[in-house]
Amino acid sequence: MNKKLLIIDDLHPAFKEKALSLGYEVDDRPTITRAETIQILKDYTGLAVRTKFQIDKEVLEAAPTLKFIARAGAGLDNIDIEEAQRKNIHLLAANEGNMDAVGEHAIALLLSLMNNLRMADSQVRTGTWDREGNRGYELKGKTIGIIGYGFMGQSFAKKLTGFDVQVLAYDKYKTGFSDAFATEVSMEEIVKRVDILSIHIPLTRETMGMVDDEYLFHFKKPIFFINTARGEIVKTRAILNAIAQGKIIGAGLDVLEQEKFPGLADAAWYPELVANDMVLLSPHIAGWTFDSYRKISEVLAQKLSQLPF
Repeated sequence: MNKKLLIIDDLHPAFKEKALSLGYEVDDRPTITRAETIQILKDYTGLAVRTKFQIDKEVLEAAPTLKFIARAGAGLDNIDIEEAQRKNIHLLAANEGNMDAVGEHAIALLLSLMNNLRMADSQVRTGTWDREGNRGYELKGKTIGIIGYGFMGQSFAKKLTGFDVQVLAYDKYKTGFSDAFATEVSMEEIVKRVDILSIHIPLTRETMGMVDDEYLFHFKKPIFFINTARGEIVKTRAILNAIAQGKIIGAGLDVLEQEKFPGLADAAWYPELVANDMVLLSPHIAGWTFDSYRKISEVLAQKLSQLPF
């Protein structure tokens, strides 16, 4: 088989080095455009991508010899999975590579929210010393709900060890997964008991817009809300509504329905979002560390070596 691999994103050299050692001819072109990719993809058996553009039907139709796609990141939501499977293209993802980064970032968002760190820092820098207005909450004794107990959910649960919290987890597609870090429960138990809710599920047709007004209505206690998964899972307007209603005490959002500027600034809810002191934002960097940059490529390289051809 002709073993030609096209890398169209910025990947750590560990992946390319492993591919070369496996006998692949590697074209490393991180600045290539979508149009250029479509034009030359017919010559390749492998494609490595991060988030540059959607690997949709148009792209896949231009790749009759493609045998695998390696996604340098968690999830496959920028790939037309059904079309790829129809063409018998193997799909590789590297969820394990940034699971520690995501787990730690979720902890950072949560602790920052509970202790008003962003607002307190801003006030001190602008001449305000307000201790009472920045009185926080302790994590000890709280009940934390995790939605989705894959690599990311498990990582978050493990990072919570030592905080003296109770961790409950719900996963629609898994059973019998209780472990030393979390207890499997029903969604009914989650909405009744949790003080903190953290989302760790992939973006699919089913999860698109899942967290809306109706979803949040059922929670019995005011909660802290964390999303380090995918922005399109959560309706931002619903988060703002729940904050206004006192159902959400604070929200840490690493991902949003609309990301990057100028598009983000044009979202109808953007002015209210950035003016809200009960919201903490980061630009989709939960899995974006110097360490995960390397580990993602190492995980992909290992999976590449296990392909059946």
